[in-house]
Amino acid sequence: MPDDPTKLKLLETFPNPRPQRDYLIEHVAPEFTSVCPVTGQPDFGTIRLTYIANKLCVELKSYKMYLQTFRNKGIFYEDVTNQILDDLVQVLRPRSMSVTTEWTPRGGLHSTVTATYEGPAKRGARRK
Repeated sequence: MPDDPTKLKLLETFPNPRPQRDYLIEHVAPEFTSVCPVTGQPDFGTIRLTYIANKLCVELKSYKMYLQTFRNKGIFYEDVTNQILDDLVQVLRPRSMSVTTEWTPRGGLHSTVTATYEGPAKRGARRK
């Protein structure tokens, strides 16, 4: 559950135009910013959202506005990655989804975090 439920209201959707077909949707946001909760310094990164829609797709302007809610939030890389995934899964109920965050180097270290979700149909199909 998000710490700010109003953020979910920012995420608008539209009907998947081809729900009978699995196809990959990828959105890349190269100008993401948040704040390091330890130092208070800004963190800069790229957010890569990849998903197979079920009934709904995310509207891009609303997704951009949603991402901007993190701009002044003190949050670790791992938490922001998982929070974005949790929020989008809750709104879209996709067949599958992954969120990868790639962070600008700080102190000589470059970090990449990936969180994934597979819907019930995908998990069940792999058991066969």
